[in-house]
Parts: sequence; structure tokens; C-alpha cells
Amino acid sequence: MMYINEIQNLLPHRYPFLLVDRIEEIESGKRVVGIKNVTMNEEFFQGHYPGHPIMPGVLIIESMAQVGGFLMMQSLENPEEKLPFFAGIDKARFRRPVVPGDRLRIEVEIIKLRGRVAKVSAKGYVEDEIAAEAELMFAIDDK
Repeated sequence: MMYINEIQNLLPHRYPFLLVDRIEEIESGKRVVGIKNVTMNEEFFQGHYPGHPIMPGVLIIESMAQVGGFLMMQSLENPEEKLPFFAGIDKARFRRPVVPGDRLRIEVEIIKLRGRVAKVSAKGYVEDEIAAEAELMFAIDDK
């Protein structure tokens, strides 16, 4: 299990845009499971939507991308010299809203990895119910 300080060693994101709280499982170069604890204190809930707070779909995708970026970065030699870039989205689907109090469990598996480019399958669950899924593409570049 990896917590926020270890996650920040590999990802360039910082508050308020770091959307991963913990890494629960990791199979280097294959798969990772990350957690985003969704709380009412998130800044985006002030405007999305007042009185009926829902986590924006783009931020669910970003959270999944950050978990995928973590998987990519931990697989590299000298990750402190690299940056993961989100390069594309395919087959994105939203199945249920994510609301304050939910624990978004994100599972990411590598579909294809060639050099510094990867395609992953990402799924976000609340309890055992799928909330969102997508195929995400990444490129790794030098800082």
C-alpha cells in the first residue's frame, strides 16, 4: 500500500488537483488499484451542482488518468526525470454518479506498452458498482 507522500514522489500533481489518495495494489508494469475518497470539502462541489453535488465526469476521468500515470511512472527507471502526459481517451462511459461520501476505487490495467507510449483500461467503482470506464493513452516525456 502506498500513501499520499509516496504518490507525490511519482506524480507531478498537487492540491487541489491531486485526485488520488492511496494506492492499494500494484503489479509493476501490469496493473494498479488506487483510491479517491470523495468528500464534500472538494472545491468542485461548490458549483457542481449546488444542492445536488456530483463529481464532474472529467474529474473522474482525471482521477483514473492519475492512477494510470502512477502505474506508468513506477515502471520507469529514473521517474524523477520524467513526466506522464495524458494523450487520449476512448470508449469513455459513465454508469452512475459519484457523490460526497463515495470511495472511488480505480482499477487500471495496461493494454499496450511500446516505449514511452501506453494504452490502459481504467474502471472506477463505488462499492461493487461500476461508476465509469475508459481506455486512456499516455506518453512519457523527459522533464
